[in-house]
Formats: sequence, C-alpha cells, structure tokens
Amino acid sequence: MIKIIETLEDGFLCVLLIAMVALACLQIVLRQVFSGGFLWAEPLLRYLVLWAGLIGAVVATRKGKHIAIDVASYLVPEKIKYWLQLTIDVFSVAVAAALSWAAINFVRNEASLGGQELLTIPSWCWTMIFPVAFSLIFLHFVAALVQDIMKLADSPHRHSSSGD
Repeated sequence: MIKIIETLEDGFLCVLLIAMVALACLQIVLRQVFSGGFLWAEPLLRYLVLWAGLIGAVVATRKGKHIAIDVASYLVPEKIKYWLQLTIDVFSVAVAAALSWAAINFVRNEASLGGQELLTIPSWCWTMIFPVAFSLIFLHFVAALVQDIMKLADSPHRHSSSGD
C-alpha cells in the first residue's frame, strides 16, 4: 500500500509539472502568434504551481529531504542523538497535525464564503491541496517516528542515557 501511495505522489507531481509546462508554452504560442490566449490559463497556472509545490513538499518529506536545521545533532553525544531524533519526530508530527487542522479550517471557511470559480470549479476546491498535502506530510512524519522508535527498540545497546 505504501508503494502505491509513493507512486501516486510521484506520478501526480510529474503530471502537474507536464501540465504546467504545456499550458505555459501554449499560452506563449497563443500570445505570440495569435495575440491572444486563454483567460483562465494564468490563474490555473498559479494553482498548479501551488499544487506542485505542496506535492513536492510531500515527496521531500517522504524522502527525508525536507528543510531541516540540524545543528544540534553535531553537538550532542552519540547516545543522545537517537533521543534528539525522536524529539524532532514528535515535534514534526505535532506541527504537521496543527497545519492539517488549520488547512481544514481554511478550506471550510473558503467554502462558506463562496468566492469565484475557475473552470466552473469553486475556488475552495482548488485550495483542497492544503489539507491533503499537510495530511500526507503528517502521515510521512508519523511513519518516520514509528521507524525511529523501532530502530531504538531494536538497537542492541538501547541507546540509554545512563552511563552503561
């Protein structure tokens, strides 16, 4: 199941990037050759960039390539590094959960306000990427936390902080 989700994330990101490049190129040709273009293309491209950025963040989180400030792990003793990583994992899960909750509330508010449509789709539907992406990021951080807990449990010397 995890491989299917990973494949869907990667595939969706590729489709988004291809669609963005194709639509942008089409707009350039229409403007240069026909002095026109599609009115809906620019706002759609803005949404596609947003979607690609957030799905890219999901993929980066899954691969452990997200932005991280890792100064402390160079300064702490080896035995503490595992506990530090668990603390970071718990903090990351909490932040991703809070962002997911805030994104759900944001979309809920957008839906209640109505707003404009793009290609007959209400604007709040285009913002659904926020709760979807943050929820996927949350799940990837939970998976990393579980994996780190299992590593800690399986380690032969249990990485205790007492002087073994």
